[in-house]
Amino acid sequence: MVVIPSKMGRLNKRALLDRLQMLGTASRASLAKSVGLSQPTAGKIVDQLITMGVVEELGVSELDANGVPSRLRPMGRPARMLRLNRTPPRFLGIQLGVSHTSLAALPLAVSGDDRWKLHIQTPNSAKAWQKQLQKAAAKIKQKQFWGVLVSVPGIVDEKNGRVLFSPNLHWTEGADLVGLLQTIWNAPVILLQEERTSALGHQAVHPTNEGFLLVDFGEGVGGTIVIGGKLYTNPLPFSGEVGHTLVRGNQRTCGCGAIGCLETLVSTRGLLRTFAENSPGSPNTWPALLEHISERGVVPWLAKTLDAAAIILAGALNVLGLRRLIVTGSLTEMPPSVIRFLGAAISRGAMWCRFGKIEVEGAPRRRMAGLVSVGIDRLVVPMADTETLGKFRSRAKSRTG
Repeated sequence: MVVIPSKMGRLNKRALLDRLQMLGTASRASLAKSVGLSQPTAGKIVDQLITMGVVEELGVSELDANGVPSRLRPMGRPARMLRLNRTPPRFLGIQLGVSHTSLAALPLAVSGDDRWKLHIQTPNSAKAWQKQLQKAAAKIKQKQFWGVLVSVPGIVDEKNGRVLFSPNLHWTEGADLVGLLQTIWNAPVILLQEERTSALGHQAVHPTNEGFLLVDFGEGVGGTIVIGGKLYTNPLPFSGEVGHTLVRGNQRTCGCGAIGCLETLVSTRGLLRTFAENSPGSPNTWPALLEHISERGVVPWLAKTLDAAAIILAGALNVLGLRRLIVTGSLTEMPPSVIRFLGAAISRGAMWCRFGKIEVEGAPRRRMAGLVSVGIDRLVVPMADTETLGKFRSRAKSRTG
């Protein structure tokens, strides 16, 4: 396969930014060595990214690229460290949820858990959502962004920016969400399916996790798959739909139109419904449910629900050949005994446990980091070409002149 120079340049930029995101800070020399580039090539890319404001240069490092203390180096200039720019917000992140929509201005370096700054109620129509967002935009100080990055539930055609099917937000299916957002913010808009966003965020924070199934429990239940450090991509824009697998004996109607989906049992609404059925007289609220479980542990109705989920999740791990499950969302708000119970139940059906063990880990949602990762890949890297770079240099010269 022949790789044209422009494509090779983008691949090199992507590799360098990936490594810098993983390392946090690094020198030019160490970046060049770690991604297999010559120092002049890596240095040229770094200079471009600094001009654009993507990368910032820090003070002199006390260690050189090989970890040798500066005082022991016989000669040469000390290395200057680099990192992704953490100060100016470059993207607007939006998390479209069933009940609430959250917004935050995001820099290029996002770490740790999600910290959304602004929350609005999610209405029941695209027009009402647009009005809510217009009000929210007035509260955000920054008005210009490199891109608007949106985490969306349901089955999402990410390439064409469309929601094909959303069991819990049907109004998004026929809506032009990209066009709607561009009437408020004059910037490129990228839609990303919410569980895929979480998986990318988890991978960004833990880049050594090369393969896992991530399942999020919340207003819905969905999953996504990472294999070899990459999101699993299907010709049809959906995968990991464990929440819409049928559970024998379950007669609840799901938002997708089917009867008996796992989601109707282990979503927050499903858990609250079962809690109310088994604890008459108790407040039917999420805090009351959490208190009940904290006091009594994995009660019988919850054990039955977790067992049903475990059968489906063990089957998914067996089909995929994975041994790591990342659990995010509402189950992580419960006592640790709940995740341990789920892990033990999955182990009984997982093939990995015949000759090893599986790992079931509760983790926070990291959708902000996932959105930024996509923004860097699909917006920042293509921007770093000669034409765009010239515009950045002209702006910098006009500001200093």
